[in-house]
Amino acid sequence: MLDTAIIGAGPAGLAAAYALKQRGLPYTHIERNQGIGGVWDIDAPGSPMYESAHFISSKTLSGFPSFPMPDAYPDYPNHRQILAYLHAFAATNGLAEAIELDTAAAKVEPTGDTYRLTRENGLTTEHAQVIIASGAQWIPNIPPLPGTYEGEIRHTVTYRSAKELEGRSVLVVGAGNSGADIACDAARAADHAAISLRRGYHFIPKHVFGMPSDVFATGGPTLPMWLEQRVFGAMLRVLNGDVTRLGLPKPDHKVFETHPLMNTQLLHHLGHGDITARPAIKDTHGTTVTFMDGSTEDVDLILLATGYRHEVPYAQELLGYDAHPDLYLTAFSRHAGLYGLGFVETNGASYVLMEQLATMIAQHIEDREQRPDRWIEFERVIATDTPDLTRGVRFVDSPRHVGYVESTALTRYLHRTARRMGWSIP
Repeated sequence: MLDTAIIGAGPAGLAAAYALKQRGLPYTHIERNQGIGGVWDIDAPGSPMYESAHFISSKTLSGFPSFPMPDAYPDYPNHRQILAYLHAFAATNGLAEAIELDTAAAKVEPTGDTYRLTRENGLTTEHAQVIIASGAQWIPNIPPLPGTYEGEIRHTVTYRSAKELEGRSVLVVGAGNSGADIACDAARAADHAAISLRRGYHFIPKHVFGMPSDVFATGGPTLPMWLEQRVFGAMLRVLNGDVTRLGLPKPDHKVFETHPLMNTQLLHHLGHGDITARPAIKDTHGTTVTFMDGSTEDVDLILLATGYRHEVPYAQELLGYDAHPDLYLTAFSRHAGLYGLGFVETNGASYVLMEQLATMIAQHIEDREQRPDRWIEFERVIATDTPDLTRGVRFVDSPRHVGYVESTALTRYLHRTARRMGWSIP
């Protein structure tokens, strides 16, 4: 019997291996880097990790359901603690010894009812199924800058430490969570720092009334989304005040309509004059950057915190060429036997969803041999079901949010689907 190939040994790949091993299903597991951990291994070539990076969801709600994070961890673990946690998960469950390290995938192609996996070293193997878990934050999105900028331009995928900013005049472009983190590094370390934002954001504090924000948010009853937006929107206005007083643009959307920005340190640095907020870039000349409001900054380093492209070069034609892979419930391909893990864009704890989805994948694979009628039934579901996973949220019009799902809506639908199929998920 042919086995399942797992590509990638970051959190998603480890979750997949755990789910398959729990059911005694054979698998082949490859990882292109020399160690496990995926993006959380700061020493892995091409990793987007940087020294000030921490989890943006709390340890309480963020670990794999089968393997909680240690009590000794802080509320928001740093990247080295997350990497240690992943190593512990792999060691405790006997996953590490089965991983072929320093082995990259070159091509995945269907061959009738199976898949051929070609490694970059030329070795090919046949598999009944393939789980693509090689991550979505490796290929930087680098938009062109207008004008003729003559200073240094880097994407934040190359950034590691605030030491790189010492003595520099820095402009950070983009205000996702990594962009906000790195802007705070620049506020502390650079000679001069500015951040350019195309739109306004709702800044969510990491603690509310002394507890992690996600713990606070899940502590009460689940409210209708329209009411939740009103309540939390009002709370943020009380906690943060009017952020336009700091030079930030007014948000053009309601709270929860973009990926949560968990960084009020940026507001602290803006309020102390350590960094200046600017709108989108209009033009550049030499080392002068002109913004849409006519203001200018003279900077010798532009750091592009402009996100990543969800590309899988070794299997792109199977996953589609849109902004996000074509995957039912963010995990099940329309090609039978092909799966993806780690591509979900949501406002919730990703490791919980990874283990739930990995468990569903493993049970679907098990059905192929042991319960073929149920396998066929779910293949029909994959091909025809189009659930609304927004929970009524109108996500902003941006490439990142094209395939965005609301965490509570996805979790509910996963459990509903599992019950329908006679499966069990954590």
